[in-house]
Amino acid sequence: MSSPHLLVIEDDVDIAKLLEQDLADAGYQVSTAGSVMQGLTLTRELSPDLILLDLGLPDGDGRQVLKRIRLGSAVPIIVLTARDQVGEKVELLELGADDYLVKPFVLAELLARIAVQFRKDYSEVLAVQDLELHPDKRRVTYRGQELALSPKEFELLALLMRQPGRVFSRADLNKEIWNGQLAPSSNVVDVHFANMRSKFREVELYGLLRTVRGYGYALHT
Repeated sequence: MSSPHLLVIEDDVDIAKLLEQDLADAGYQVSTAGSVMQGLTLTRELSPDLILLDLGLPDGDGRQVLKRIRLGSAVPIIVLTARDQVGEKVELLELGADDYLVKPFVLAELLARIAVQFRKDYSEVLAVQDLELHPDKRRVTYRGQELALSPKEFELLALLMRQPGRVFSRADLNKEIWNGQLAPSSNVVDVHFANMRSKFREVELYGLLRTVRGYGYALHT
């Protein structure tokens, strides 16, 4: 089996070269891009297994890359940012980032964050009642109808479907899906579940999601 292919989207040539060398030494295949346009082009052409994305790019903001990629791909994306502000971190996670690191960072931490993404198991097929989730295809269907879930909605649903009936607190979901990076006062979890419930109604799926007031969420079995 070939080693995972990483795409580094970073406009600072020195940082890009350093990351390319360090990641290659760690056993990864590495490609680099220095702009929004080049990053999107290589994402389409190479289908990388993971993307490291810098926000400050010469022809636009890295958020543009994140938004465009998330229109058609669930590839893991770790954002590299020099700005350590809670609001910005929450925004990145809401846009579909899987994780982020604040510059400057230690290589060992970056490698650990990458390893976490590759440890996620997407090989099984999950089913609860007539709802089916195919992690490897990033596909959810109900009685043959496909549901267009966002990447985070998909991960939340997969987590609940692996343990139907278990009530996950908002803190549990924050830890499992956002690596504990959401602020305690954030309503991001509730917004995702509200959106998911609305999409369930579109295919006439009712009553599967259970809200435990003041605590969290579960799936009815």
